[in-house]
Amino acid sequence: MTTLRRFRAPLLDPTQDRPEGLRGAAGAPADTRYDVYRNNVTHSLIAALHSAFPLVLKVLGTQNFDRLAPGYVRAHPPTSPLMMHYGADFPDFLAAQPQLSKMGYLPDCARLDLALRRSYHAADSAPFDLETFQQLTPEEMMQTQLIPAPATVLLRSSWPLFDIWRFNMQADAPKPQMQAQGVLITRPEFDPAPHLLPPGGGNWFAALAEGATLDQAHDTTLALVPDFDLGAALGLCFATGAFCAKNGG
Repeated sequence: MTTLRRFRAPLLDPTQDRPEGLRGAAGAPADTRYDVYRNNVTHSLIAALHSAFPLVLKVLGTQNFDRLAPGYVRAHPPTSPLMMHYGADFPDFLAAQPQLSKMGYLPDCARLDLALRRSYHAADSAPFDLETFQQLTPEEMMQTQLIPAPATVLLRSSWPLFDIWRFNMQADAPKPQMQAQGVLITRPEFDPAPHLLPPGGGNWFAALAEGATLDQAHDTTLALVPDFDLGAALGLCFATGAFCAKNGG
């Protein structure tokens, strides 16, 4: 094992012994300094998880979150110096925890947190030209391909994901009712936000993202959800800047 790996391996695992032969600048033993550094690294990564997963933190509570976080930090050290990427596999980690088996929605909560972060860091794009679109004939509209903006992220959940987010993040929000929900994250200006799609909206938006025309996406969705409200879905997407110009920027 290289010197660097001997130094790094125990950093995230307090059960491992300190590397042998640690010395400070004056040649004195540096075991205590290493322990302080090891403690700071772990706490810094847990703090990063706090910032990256606010919904999970709110659902679990700080105490419960902090009981889980060290296990994740030890098993999943950062692979990039850019901390905006840290935690990508946190949803899978949560899904694998037996003590969380009754909270089946929690991994999707983590995916929502990740989607908001991804939207925040996504590239800018040229806005969709709604005025030109509105000048098309109905037939021309239905043959149009609508391109999701880089900051737009779709989540389709078997849980009431939007309602869970709203209940935990907004004052006086109603309690979630058990139902599958599609959530669209958009970034019309600077801060991304989740929006509840109408029933079938997740299927519809996914079809558009795969290159279907508006007509094709509508037909595909109606076959699955006969009462799909195209007007409501389009209105939401136009109001929140979900689409961009065809050239993307």
